[in-house]
Amino acid sequence: MQTSERMTNDPRDGLRRLFRMGLPELACRSRQEALKWAERVHSVADSHHECKLETASRDSESVRRFLRNAEESFFEGPLDARLLEVLPTQHCDELVAAAEKIGRLRFDLLGYREVDFGDPPDWHLDPISGRRAPFVHWTRLDSLDYASLGDSKVICELNRHQWLVHLGQAYRLTREERYAETLVHHLRSWLDANPPGMGINWTSSLEVGLRIIAWCWALTLIRDSDAFNSALLAELAKSVQAHATHVERYLSYYFSPNTHLTGEALGLLYAAVVFPGLKRAERWRSLATHILVQEIERQVLSDGVYFERSTCYQRYTVDTYLHFMILASRAGLEVPAIVRERVQSMLDFFLAIRQPDGSMPSIGDADGGRLLPLSRNEPDDFRPTFSTAAVLFRNSAYSWAAGELAPETLWLLGSSAAEIFEAIEPSPPASEPSRLFPDGGFAVMRSGWERNRHSLIFDAGPLGCPVSSGHGHADLLSIQCSAFGQPYLVDAGTCSYAERELRDFFRGTAAHSTIMVDGNDQAQPGGPFAWQSRSTAKLLQWFANETLASAEAEHDGYRVLPDPVCHRRRVIFVKRRYWVVIDELTGAGTHRVEIRFQFAPMDVRIDTAGWVRATRDGRHGLLLRAFTTAAIEGEIRQGCRAPLDGWTSPNYGQLEPAPVMVYSATTLLPLRVATLLWPTESVHQETPPVKASDLNELCSSFIIPSSSFT
Repeated sequence: MQTSERMTNDPRDGLRRLFRMGLPELACRSRQEALKWAERVHSVADSHHECKLETASRDSESVRRFLRNAEESFFEGPLDARLLEVLPTQHCDELVAAAEKIGRLRFDLLGYREVDFGDPPDWHLDPISGRRAPFVHWTRLDSLDYASLGDSKVICELNRHQWLVHLGQAYRLTREERYAETLVHHLRSWLDANPPGMGINWTSSLEVGLRIIAWCWALTLIRDSDAFNSALLAELAKSVQAHATHVERYLSYYFSPNTHLTGEALGLLYAAVVFPGLKRAERWRSLATHILVQEIERQVLSDGVYFERSTCYQRYTVDTYLHFMILASRAGLEVPAIVRERVQSMLDFFLAIRQPDGSMPSIGDADGGRLLPLSRNEPDDFRPTFSTAAVLFRNSAYSWAAGELAPETLWLLGSSAAEIFEAIEPSPPASEPSRLFPDGGFAVMRSGWERNRHSLIFDAGPLGCPVSSGHGHADLLSIQCSAFGQPYLVDAGTCSYAERELRDFFRGTAAHSTIMVDGNDQAQPGGPFAWQSRSTAKLLQWFANETLASAEAEHDGYRVLPDPVCHRRRVIFVKRRYWVVIDELTGAGTHRVEIRFQFAPMDVRIDTAGWVRATRDGRHGLLLRAFTTAAIEGEIRQGCRAPLDGWTSPNYGQLEPAPVMVYSATTLLPLRVATLLWPTESVHQETPPVKASDLNELCSSFIIPSSSFT
């Protein structure tokens, strides 16, 4: 997760932002700037004295207090003696293999494999670019200065210390002391190399908070090892004090009031619950609870769409609140009903857009990370989240989406979760398969809930959150489509926050199944998490019954052109069998128009009759063809470098060639184009007998003879 705000070098931008600030924001920012100045001038205030834990043996009173508190207040999985009886063997083997790799100082982070940070790890290095952040006070570093520091996302991922939790899990599973010893060795190495306030690992309050969470888990997992003693406990408690103090001082109230703020609050809650003896623990507990309750209502729209319009960051948010609910329950804190309601609404949105093969489509930015990955899963695999939610809410639809009890659920809730999950009768959602999410701006059209069904997502909402749209993409009126359970048309992904060319391509219009005019994006990118201009979309119509679903929307992204253009798109789902996508471009003058369809990596060809034939398995497929009154050309692009075109990114840092079908025309407006998307049981079957009854009336008359369904 990265910041969603960055100032430019133009002083006028700073003045404009200053004038937009209200008094609370001015006061908060002024206070934080004063604290930064004081830290730089006088060095970081030593908060270690606020921790009064003794340094003695494993049998000291401080250790006994920690263990008693953990038994009462921490997540049940690490404390459960029966856990090994219910964890799947494959999961245990994967964790041990991951721990062995860490022991060899090779790290799998984001989409990168076998990353080498040196021996001992260089905690300030981005080994992908070879750049190292200087060891200076954190306020003198700009974590988004990729040219100087490298990709801070890679550095942050190492320093979240979630891999320490894997070492702790491996110890819990095997009782081999070497895993606990390796964990403690790396902890002490980090503490020596990262004193409070010094270096890049203090630049993000969110990353500081996530490190608290990882440490709490790691320490609890090795609590009965020989490596755990009061000296270690005292060292960690002192650093947690410094971490939590830093987070409290620099909460992202106005800098990144999104997953940053909620993640920081959760980190404070962990610190307060796991280390209740720290001086400000009660303050952190109440502050964290207040923020988490307040922010879920602000950040989660009433229809369950997260306001940044990103499935990755919505997943971060759901997981944050699942942790909050579990930890609050264990610690005796009350969770208001609004939290449960909004969490369930977010999960219900996930159910609606979940692809028939069980994967989650990528919408908006995806940074490849997770709040706390307790098992090894692909970024588009949300089953662990559904599994935990199924147990917490006793929900049959979440159980159905999970498929089976996830190991992550057992680590969070203990072995009793297995009995609860087993007692839930899984069933698909009771809601209609086709559904509109009006606040978030998504229309979902499905043929059913079974695995071999068809689905389409129509994006008719804004660019991103109202604050900055920092994690939004220029994907207005784009579609994603699955046929016979498999994704065909997809969002291309994110790939990188650091490399400008990749960043702008993957969040640009060309990486999405929508229309480009005169080679322009629908919105002009600014910094890595900013836009020079932000376009908006407007939903005009929605209708759905047993035989027809239809959604229509338009956007203003091309109204800024010298000859303004309006793009309106209507998507019609006929008899839950096929889709017709009708695009209308109105305006003045001659324009270069590209109608783009981004496929997942698969075999895509254009046959002699002009039909596009796509297949993933050589059997099922998707047929596609555009019809228009204008002269139009079609070509498939894949893996193009100059300019970038025809790529997808399944995970952060990964780049994979994938075909994009591009229909292009240079023509006077208005222009109408109707594109048929036809799922087929055999990609080799004859094409459907399409009859455009009157090309001049293409928008309202597009007929497939009924005999095609037999």
